[in-house]
Amino acid sequence: LPIYAQDTFPEECCGAILSRDGVEEVRHITNMQNAMHAKDPHSYPRNATTAYFMNPKELLAVMKEVDSGRAELQAFYHSHPNHDAYFSAEDKARAMFGDEPAYPDTTYLVISIYGRQVQTIRAYRWEEEKKDFSEVEVSTTV
Repeated sequence: LPIYAQDTFPEECCGAILSRDGVEEVRHITNMQNAMHAKDPHSYPRNATTAYFMNPKELLAVMKEVDSGRAELQAFYHSHPNHDAYFSAEDKARAMFGDEPAYPDTTYLVISIYGRQVQTIRAYRWEEEKKDFSEVEVSTTV
């Protein structure tokens, strides 16, 4: 993940982490935020330096693998170029389906990167008791 965040800097990177038979696989998904912003700046006021929009076809391919049972969804991730690793209101909105989390058992990783140097990776999970996302321990091997 750190190398992908460096490669896409100063734009946000995004993707998913799958698990197959106990082996994790990082799946980079194209950030289409700039294209969405160019097409409809009213609905997508931010560009890719401060937002991400996962390529729907690539995301669908990942979710088909999960739905078929060929892989388990471990996490979604994205970077915050030149910002800290926090779970923003926008991040929460993207993780929700109405009042419920879209993927309640999935971890959301946020990568803080300044000047192509990864500073922090933080993880967030849905906490049913709080009805909100809370920070959890993250493995540095990701």
